[in-house]
Amino acid sequence: FCLENTDPRTRGRGIQLLSEVLLQCYSLLQEKEVLHLVLFYESRLQDHHLVIPSVLQGLRALSMCEVLSPGLAVSVLKAIFQEVHVQSLLQLGRHTVYSIITNFMSTREEELKGLGADFTFGFIQVMDGEKDPRNLLVAFQIVRDIITKDYALGPFVEELFEVTSCYFPVDFTPPPNDPHGIQREDLILSLRAVLASTPQFAEFLLPLLIEKLDSELQSAKLDSLQTLTACCAIYGQKELQEFLPSLWSSLRREVFQTASEKIETECLTALHALSACLSRSVLSSDAEDLLDSFLNSILQDCRHHLCEPDMKLVWPSAKLLQAAAGASLRTYHCVTSSVLPLLLEQYTKHPQSSQRRTILEMLLGFLELQQKWGHVEEDESTLLSLQAPVCSVVFSALTDPSVQLQLVGIKALTLLGSLQGFLSSSDLELVVDHLIRLALHEEDSQSSEAAMEASGSLAPIYPKVFSGRMIPRLEKELQSGRAEKGAESSHSHCSLQQRCLQALAAVSTHTSIVRETVPVLLQHLQNVQKGSEARNTQDMVSVCQSLHRVAIQCQQDAEGCWYFHQTVVPCLLAMAVQAAMQESTHLLLGKALLEEEVLAAMVPVISAATTHLSSELAAQSVSHVVPLFLDGEVSFLPQNSFPCSFQPFGDGECLEAQRRLVALLMAFVCSLPRNVAIPQQEWLLRELLALSCSCRCPFTATTAAKCFAGLVNKHPAGKWAGVDAMGPCSLLAERMSQPVPSVSPGQQLDEILQLAVNRMEPGLAEGPCRMQALTLLLWVTKALVLRYHPLSSCLTDKLLGLLGDTELGPAAADGFSLLMAESPDVLHKGCHADVRIMFRQRFFTDNVPKLVQGFHGAGPDVKANYLKGLSHVLNHLPKPVLVTELPTLLSLLLEALSCSDRVVQLSTLSCLQPLLLEAPQIMSLHVDTLVTKFLSLTSSPTMAVRIAALRCAHALTCLPTPVLLPYKARVIRALAKPLDDKKRLVRKEAVAARGEW
Repeated sequence: FCLENTDPRTRGRGIQLLSEVLLQCYSLLQEKEVLHLVLFYESRLQDHHLVIPSVLQGLRALSMCEVLSPGLAVSVLKAIFQEVHVQSLLQLGRHTVYSIITNFMSTREEELKGLGADFTFGFIQVMDGEKDPRNLLVAFQIVRDIITKDYALGPFVEELFEVTSCYFPVDFTPPPNDPHGIQREDLILSLRAVLASTPQFAEFLLPLLIEKLDSELQSAKLDSLQTLTACCAIYGQKELQEFLPSLWSSLRREVFQTASEKIETECLTALHALSACLSRSVLSSDAEDLLDSFLNSILQDCRHHLCEPDMKLVWPSAKLLQAAAGASLRTYHCVTSSVLPLLLEQYTKHPQSSQRRTILEMLLGFLELQQKWGHVEEDESTLLSLQAPVCSVVFSALTDPSVQLQLVGIKALTLLGSLQGFLSSSDLELVVDHLIRLALHEEDSQSSEAAMEASGSLAPIYPKVFSGRMIPRLEKELQSGRAEKGAESSHSHCSLQQRCLQALAAVSTHTSIVRETVPVLLQHLQNVQKGSEARNTQDMVSVCQSLHRVAIQCQQDAEGCWYFHQTVVPCLLAMAVQAAMQESTHLLLGKALLEEEVLAAMVPVISAATTHLSSELAAQSVSHVVPLFLDGEVSFLPQNSFPCSFQPFGDGECLEAQRRLVALLMAFVCSLPRNVAIPQQEWLLRELLALSCSCRCPFTATTAAKCFAGLVNKHPAGKWAGVDAMGPCSLLAERMSQPVPSVSPGQQLDEILQLAVNRMEPGLAEGPCRMQALTLLLWVTKALVLRYHPLSSCLTDKLLGLLGDTELGPAAADGFSLLMAESPDVLHKGCHADVRIMFRQRFFTDNVPKLVQGFHGAGPDVKANYLKGLSHVLNHLPKPVLVTELPTLLSLLLEALSCSDRVVQLSTLSCLQPLLLEAPQIMSLHVDTLVTKFLSLTSSPTMAVRIAALRCAHALTCLPTPVLLPYKARVIRALAKPLDDKKRLVRKEAVAARGEW
């Protein structure tokens, strides 16, 4: 009834129903049914315009049928092209037409190609005048498919170009809250893919690009340059020939005149692409070589500017030449054969260091391009023919008094060394001599550090030269520096010694060199240990820092890593044990080695030497180190004749020095891979637990607690793993009270945690070791929080309870920073700790409500502890998470700013500063309070608080301007005072903040 009704609206509803049914069941139709329906729908295309959208929906359903008879696709498209004025339809109707065409192109390609150029012309008519971005994305894809799938364009190339290029450059701003999410960049990339899809568009596109390049609109320039770069990938000399002079003129003008770094970069990229395109083109014997003429134009316009190193066009010219030279080996030879001799000549002509630096930096830019092409035959390389003058220029820069010129010379030297076969053996010896001189004797630290870095880069390329020439010289300087230091304690000798140690570490980038440098460093450490000067501590720390650098450089090489580990770790342990035993027997030698500073410096050396060992080698090493500490088994140590037995876990005051070496045990066992079994682990854990609770030395107690926590974190899970992490502490206590047979590793963990809690609780309650008990609580809690262990909730509750303790409260509050922050020596991913993803977010969710509740219920004398703990948690929380919780916490953060504790103030300010940038709308609601608090804290007696407050005052300017204007005069007036602050860093922040206001 509906389909035959005379009212077009009723017919439209009937066809709409049929079309919606077909969209649900088109895959079930048979071939005859599809034929019948297609003929029906084709005839309906001549119906009233109100019916057409529903007809098109039905044809879209039929276009997806696999049983569509041959010829029907062509028939449908012809009918649409002839009967439907597509651009008079609404957006959805037009999109339906594009969908029908897309469906047929993907399934009936050969049939459509049978239409020849008529298909292309028909689509041009369909698309002409399209404005909706949703439809344009589909239409651009259809045009690209027409071109890339070789549909016939016939005489309609220009028409197809015109119907798409009219959108160039894209000028589209998506409406706010656009549900379709189409961005301007999507349209730009889609249109560019069309314009750069065929060389047939070149004669129309290149004049358009040149025109847009000459416009004033920056976005049009950028789009044109990026499109030109894309086109060069498919164009040849024929397409570019006519337009090269105009293109070069536009590119040169933009680079010479533009103030935009983006446009300059895109111009250089486009020039590189043009040069590469001309390099690729295959020429017939009688064709003109456009590349040579193009490069000659560039050289003619740019080369003479290189002779004026003080003028502003020198760098734009150098960049243009480098962009062209980097396009191909051929362009490189052509440009450098003209430019390199000129630069070398100019370097000699200009005596000023600043001019020479500019020239050498340009030369360095061309030398860097040589690396792209690898080793080049001697008869082909301009650079090899200029070897002597290039080396002469670089060596002269290294002896120049200007530090900046030296730094460029060191870069150039590193680069020349990396070019295979460029430096002769005599040049290499000279290179090493220069590097040694700069590293050890150059007054400026920048040149010294750069020379060491260069040594590290070149040593793996020339290991024999550096082993044979540099290492002996450094060793000799180290020994002579020490001898002179004994006679005359001057700063220069200490500085020379420091630099020798740093240079030995820097050059240790190859296993063969590591085998030379490590014995030198260890011998020096032993020599320092035997001395008795006051600076021994600092000297030992310097050696350890150098050993740490070597360890890190060895980590990626299995052979070097194992050599370092089995050489350095036993030696350090032997020296430490020797010093501890001498201390126990009241001998003075080696006392500096037991200083906290030195032991703390040895920890990262042993850790870095252990983390990258294979499981097999780590197991071999642990079988020696753990028995050393538990059984006093010293046989594996070098020089193992000691005056007494080694008992670091023994009782007695005379063993205090030996106990300090638990720090070295911690460095080793906490860095082992998780799958390495530790011998006598349960005994070791019990000894560490006892030491951490009873030792009066804070350093020893803390390292024992950290070692205990590191082992607990990696220990296999026990039965508590089944207890819900949010379960009550009483349930856990009940589990702990049950006897645990010592059978499996998991049960061992349960037992050791039970022991730990039993030791901590009375220790925290009263007695002289409350701080040690708190330290143990913090580290064990951290170990369990990281791995989501159920007991972590119970231990965190204990910590929260301590915030109300007048004696331990401030330290407990600072402990929240320890729980949330990355630990440098244990319990981090680098040492294979069990660190679960998002543990900070989980800790925040579980404990911040308790902190807030505790704050509101606390007495005035301990409220600051809760604020400090809260600010530490928030400070380490990922900012996106913090922003979502901000509305509920902001009032508490503002209250924290009024706290007299400077740590609370500083932590809160550092928390608020990024929030001002990331959540301006929420922060705007409290702008009055924020302005008052920040301005007040700019007068704090603590410099760090003043700086943080000024940074926050600066960040306030990110809030909406209407919100800030009422406070402008007040803030500018208030910020005048810190402009006269006695500290330069405060004045600097005040200038920046006040200027922004």
